[in-house]
Amino acid sequence: MKQWRFEVFNRPGFSDVHGNGVLEDIRELGITSIEAVQSAKVFLIEADFDSTFADRVAGELLSDPVCEEYYIGRSSAPAGLARATLIEVHLKSGVTDPVAESVMTAISDMGVSGAHVRTARKYVLLGEIRPAQIETIAKRVLANDCIEDVVVGDEAEPPSPHLSPYELNIAHWPIRDLDDAGLEALSKDRDLFLNLTEMKAIQAYFRRLEREPTDIELESLAQTWSEHCVHKTLRSAVELTMDGQTIHFDNLLKETVFKATQDLNKDWCISVFADNAGVVEFDEDSAVCFKVETHNHPSALDPYGGAATGIGGVIRDPMGTGMGARPIANTDIFCFGEPDMALDEVPKGVLHPRRIMKGVVAGVRDYGNRMGIPTVNGAIYFDDRYLGNPLVYCGNIGLMDRDKAFKHPQSGNLVVVVGGRTGRDGIHGATFSSGEMTHEHETVFSHAVQIGNAITEKKMLDVLLQANEAGLYEAITDCGAGGLSSAVGEMGAELGAEVDLDTVPLKYTGLSYTEIWISEAQERMVIAVKPENREAILRIFESENVEATVIGRFTNDRKLRLRYNGQQVAELDMDFLHDGVPKYSRKAIWAAPALSEPAEAEKDNYNDELLGVLASYNVASKEWVIRQYDHEVQGGSVVKPLVGVANDGPGDAAVIQPKPTGSRGLAISCGMNPLYGDIDPYWMALAGIDEAVRNLICVGGRVDRIALLDNFCWGNCTHPQTFGTLVRAAQACYDGAMAYGAPFISGKDSLNNEFACEDGTTIRIPPTLLISAMSIVDDIERCVTMDAKRPGNLLFVVGRTGNELGGSHYYKLRGQLGANVPKLDLELAPQIARKVAQAIADGLVASCHDCSDGGLAVALAEMAFAGGLGIEADLRGLPASKDCTRLDAQLFSESNSRYVVEVEPRHYDAFAKLMLNLPFGQIGKVTAGSKLVIRSQDGGNAIDAEIDILKQAWQRTLDW
Repeated sequence: MKQWRFEVFNRPGFSDVHGNGVLEDIRELGITSIEAVQSAKVFLIEADFDSTFADRVAGELLSDPVCEEYYIGRSSAPAGLARATLIEVHLKSGVTDPVAESVMTAISDMGVSGAHVRTARKYVLLGEIRPAQIETIAKRVLANDCIEDVVVGDEAEPPSPHLSPYELNIAHWPIRDLDDAGLEALSKDRDLFLNLTEMKAIQAYFRRLEREPTDIELESLAQTWSEHCVHKTLRSAVELTMDGQTIHFDNLLKETVFKATQDLNKDWCISVFADNAGVVEFDEDSAVCFKVETHNHPSALDPYGGAATGIGGVIRDPMGTGMGARPIANTDIFCFGEPDMALDEVPKGVLHPRRIMKGVVAGVRDYGNRMGIPTVNGAIYFDDRYLGNPLVYCGNIGLMDRDKAFKHPQSGNLVVVVGGRTGRDGIHGATFSSGEMTHEHETVFSHAVQIGNAITEKKMLDVLLQANEAGLYEAITDCGAGGLSSAVGEMGAELGAEVDLDTVPLKYTGLSYTEIWISEAQERMVIAVKPENREAILRIFESENVEATVIGRFTNDRKLRLRYNGQQVAELDMDFLHDGVPKYSRKAIWAAPALSEPAEAEKDNYNDELLGVLASYNVASKEWVIRQYDHEVQGGSVVKPLVGVANDGPGDAAVIQPKPTGSRGLAISCGMNPLYGDIDPYWMALAGIDEAVRNLICVGGRVDRIALLDNFCWGNCTHPQTFGTLVRAAQACYDGAMAYGAPFISGKDSLNNEFACEDGTTIRIPPTLLISAMSIVDDIERCVTMDAKRPGNLLFVVGRTGNELGGSHYYKLRGQLGANVPKLDLELAPQIARKVAQAIADGLVASCHDCSDGGLAVALAEMAFAGGLGIEADLRGLPASKDCTRLDAQLFSESNSRYVVEVEPRHYDAFAKLMLNLPFGQIGKVTAGSKLVIRSQDGGNAIDAEIDILKQAWQRTLDW
């Protein structure tokens, strides 16, 4: 085949957006001698076609004739760039290249088959540059060592893409005669991430079998027993020591989070904690399912690829729930280090938090948008303790028929893998994600990074919906953590399965049978198909150019057998694979930290403090992120992430219309308050539940149809003090769910989020619990938003403000923590939520906004500038506790269960009557002016600020 090289540049006069962005990033490194950066796309194509066809490919396929120009071969340095440095960035061998795959398909459609395509990026840097600066720019800006190679200079050759074919060599890893040290060494050397107790259990099993395990058998056990897959910590027995007392749990998860669901026993819960996603009733014909996953460790190594496959993976969860759901909405919540950190403060092995943030946002954006699924709800939280372990929570909601909420795999069904091909990406993803990160992970675990292709998943989704409608399969699940190992292993757990690994379609040659089995390459799902439906279902997939391959069958002997080229490479008992993991008994300790409230002299005016809180990273507008997501695709978005007269105010929750007919909607929200956990994780967890509930109520959600999801992200829970904070948060989950009558329907944990630095120090994330929630909206026409609506309308605060500045953003701005963490009144909070929900359902509310991050002052400011109106408020009408006498506490306390409600004067009596016996008060009114004025108890102006100035402070921080 002939080798062709194509380079595509922007035409003169058209802005090189990518090149300009790179230049900006280089200058942030302190390198100011670079005057300009020009970027180009490079395509390396091996194919049998002539120069005429090459011109067609370049002009019709690879470039846009309006704004781009192409070169066949290497372009010469553009005129005037005598001091140019050329750098090319190529993907490493074996890394998925979605653009190249699309080009190959297109060339085939143009009439030439068999083409092989690789892509690269070329940068021309103009200016004086030293060799050391080239290395810095390449590593910090242009390339990611995990997945990319850098080539400097015009004549250097890119790395070879060719991989050697695999020759079968069945490997045995002797284990039966190892001592404890040998067992631990084997686990570490083979990246199994299994502890000594687990290794000894495996050793005993193979001693009973009187043989040594093969490599693939040990890998299968490591994947299945990983913390990521089996949640060993949350399912363990626990002895909690707290306040001089000892509390015992036989199974922490079952006696806290799951127990609340069992005790509530809601008849609208269809399938909970039993499948890839939790399923609840939507209406008499349909159900909705919701799942939130984390993709933290991969996103630390490759932010774009890690986050993209995070959203791609969680989309497949509803697709693999029951008989399959249609994805209708995405959510995303991110935690990063603060993006203005100096470069020299970033530890070795860690990407700069600004780069991580940009990569994560882009990865979720590109995958979700290309799938045609709206991203409707989310949040971003900044804390430098997330420096070594950014948290990437991705969620997806799906719609399904109520009668298809369960799987029915049967003995004799064929095992069919559909969608993408299997590659070396994602090897050890499940085990790697279950361990601590270190400064060596960026090179040692590059193979654990997965690279996704949204187009492949979209095509697979469309065909699966057809097959589902036709009833051509009996069960479905996704190839997530552990790949085929978990998908086939879980689906066949009660049956047994046999798989011929050499029949699995591969992206390239060279994969061993073990790599095929445990690869977490994306966009793959496994379905169980009756033999009589084989031809029909394969025909549907072939008609849409989506691969579907029979790789085995389900049996009835409860054994897992794997073969390669006819030779057996594994045989495991399903009972041992799924139930053999040792049961643990762990110790946990909780002791309240010795904290105190800072002594501060009061002021008369807090304008500067309000501006500072509004501009702080955690409160500031996230519009730069939100605008990159399509939140209107599918046409069902009722309340969008941004609301108000300019569509740039911070909405409390999203509302979507899952079915285009009818008036029923679905509200989606989240709650998370990591700073509170530094004081007491119990109240942190309750505050997260309360915030998620409040957000639903504010847009019109029903308080009696709230479903919750938990996502625990914690440090190393083998430390009793760390585990104690998790146990305390789990206790709060039970109490909060019971108080609100809101069951948990799904959850996920990600532990060991710690980073071991080269200097011996450890960066630990703060205990972080994300609560996601959804609720039914009976009539989407009655939904409200948070922006102030009309001058003359009255403003009420419902809920009591307490002397609770502990963990507040006001204190964080001042470098303080405090001690008085917001505490949820478990009896009063549900009463307030029910009354506010009823007021909205009765049409008495013009706007509603929850008091959360930043407290009352921030809530009023946001309502004002979102509505483009003024607000006059008076703290003498504020319902407050007796000890809440400080002016800053009244303004910035983040007490739970508080709503700011706008009511038309004509509804005053009805609203006030409804709120009787609750802490509520008229605090002010909406004005036609341009100011936010908040008067103190003595009549002075505690806040007197132009809403435009407040809005500018709120928007400029992340105006990237």
